[in-house]
Parts: sequence; C-alpha cells; structure tokens
Amino acid sequence: MINDLPIRKIIHVDMDAFYASVAQMDNPELKGKPIAVGGGGTRGVVSAASYEARKFGVKSAMSGRLAIKLCPELIFVKTDFERYTEISKRIRKIFLEYTDLVEPLSLDEAYLDVTENKIGFPSASLIAEEIRQRIFNEVGLTASAGISINKFIAKVASDYNKPNGQKTVNPEDVFQFLEDLDIRKFYGVGKVTAEKMYQKGIFTGKDLKAKSLEYLDKNFGKSGRYYYDVVRGIHFSEVKPNRIRKSLAAERTFSKNLSSEIFMLEKLEHISEEVSKRLTKSKVSGKTITLKIKYSDFTLQTRSKTLPYYISDQSIILETAKDLLYQNKLNNSVRLLGISLSNLNTEKPKKPKSSDQEKKTVSVQLKFSF
Repeated sequence: MINDLPIRKIIHVDMDAFYASVAQMDNPELKGKPIAVGGGGTRGVVSAASYEARKFGVKSAMSGRLAIKLCPELIFVKTDFERYTEISKRIRKIFLEYTDLVEPLSLDEAYLDVTENKIGFPSASLIAEEIRQRIFNEVGLTASAGISINKFIAKVASDYNKPNGQKTVNPEDVFQFLEDLDIRKFYGVGKVTAEKMYQKGIFTGKDLKAKSLEYLDKNFGKSGRYYYDVVRGIHFSEVKPNRIRKSLAAERTFSKNLSSEIFMLEKLEHISEEVSKRLTKSKVSGKTITLKIKYSDFTLQTRSKTLPYYISDQSIILETAKDLLYQNKLNNSVRLLGISLSNLNTEKPKKPKSSDQEKKTVSVQLKFSF
C-alpha cells in the first residue's frame, strides 16, 4: 500500500545540457548548432554535448576524435568552470527562496524538499513550474524537473520530459510508474547492470519487482536490497542541505600515452600535490587512497589502500600512490592517472533504524497536493 511509504514533496531540478547551454547563451552564434564542451585536440574527451550534437550520438566521456567522426559539423568549446559556478549560484539562490532544504548534487542539479515551503504553496508541481520559469527569465536557461514522494522517483521523473519539461508522479501513481519503467531508466542501474538484468529477463520495473530479495542479493550483491526497495517506491533518504563530502580527488589526462611507471612518477607528484591542497582547503583528511588508471584502450583500473590513520600530507599520499602503482604490472600504456582520498573524517557512522523509528517514518498520511 502506498499509505505505508514515507511521503514527502520532493523536486529534482536538472538543468538541460548545462555546460553546452551556457556556451550557447554566452555566444548566440552557437545556438541551434551541435557543440561539444571540451573534447578538442587529438586527446580530448567530451565533457558535455548540446542536444543538437546528441542527435548524432555525441555524449559525455566520449573521445573528441569519435565525436567529430559521428558529427563532422561539431563545434568544440572550452570548459569554463568559473562561469558555470557563477550561474549555478544564481540558480541556487532561486531555490532557496522556496525552501532551505536544498541538496545540490552538482553544479547543474539539486533536490528540493518543499513539503513545507516558504511561500505556502500546497502544490509541489506548481512550485517546480514557477522555479523553472524563473530560471528561464532570470538566468536565460531551461531546466527540467521531476516531482514525487521521494528523491529516487523525483530524479527518475526529471529525465522523463527532457528538455524543458517536468513530470509529476503522484502518490497513487508511484507503483504503476515504476512497474512500467524500462530498467535502464532506474537511477543506479548502469549499462553493465542493465545488460546483466536483460540476460536474466528483467526488462521493466514489473520484471524486477517479481524477483525476490534473496534472488537479487544472490545475483547483484549489495545492490540487491536497493533494487528490491526502490522498485517498490521505498527510499528513505532525506534531502540534506549540507551534504557530507565522501571523497576528494584530482586526475590528469596526458597528451601522450605513458608506457612506463618511471614516466608516471612526476605526474603522480603533481596530482598528489593538488589532492593535498584540496584537502587542506576543505579542512578534511582521509584514510583510503585510491589510484585510478585509465589505459590507452579506455579500460579503467583502480587500486586502493586504507591506512590506520587519517592523512592529508602530500608526501604520504604520494608514497602510497607510488606503492599502488607498482603493486601490479600495467596492462597497457596509460592515458590518465588520478588519485582520490576517501573514508574521510567528515563521515559519520550510520545508526541502524529501530523498528519504532521506522514505524514513525512511514506513518505520514496522504494529504498532499502534488
């Protein structure tokens, strides 16, 4: 029964092709043309693509060389994070006029809890509509939104009528919406997992819902419980205005592939220095160091080590990264190296929910206007 689910009014706002749209807004000559942010040169990787470019199959994380092959008319523009940050702050200011419960996921998307809001609107759908209109009027960009009873469904719904649209999944429609949904549309189901589910005859939410928790645990490990819950509309995560940082990283893509560990040591020194600076600026430290290696064939490998104490010192980060580099033989020449620090001292241990707490969480009545 939907009455047994925790019900909030959650909006997920997602800017439409944000980086590319900013470039088109700042340079009207680019409007209506296929553009890619980043990706220029022989080694470039596309950071974002306009909708005009996406029609040709151009997408983020694609090499610039392949992108231009798919779309010969493609125009490459440089990234400008200073500009993206400036605009993101303006958009966030609009959000905060409606609620203090704003959880940014990145520069171009955020969750808003408007169960109780500053303007006293009973309808979350109308709030989303007004926010999107204000972003267009005051900033000059379009946004899409999803509205529903929890973060998971709201995020899935925001992609439903993109670009420049919104989708409301009312409480009484939640189960049907999730059952009809293509498994690829479930947030948290990546390409590899989707293929695995297809092989097991799971194509829609309805197929997923038919599988027992034991089956999902056996075939999808720790994620099994997550899939079991979300397809039933169960997602307890609240909108958290001050998200706790869980990792901090830096990486470099090289102009030429590196074939020997010796050539990578200097690169690791610069990367570890950058990580250390960011840790110091954020006033955090961590225990787990991860080395990220992307090979020339674009395969990705990570190697991690957890220390018994928190660190932020560049020399320790570098020495640990070196150990990880020499831990195993390289599979191929390397095009990218990255270092990240996780298991940070900002993370709080999770407290298990008691049955009484859970009962209190799910006792919300269906009195909302969506």
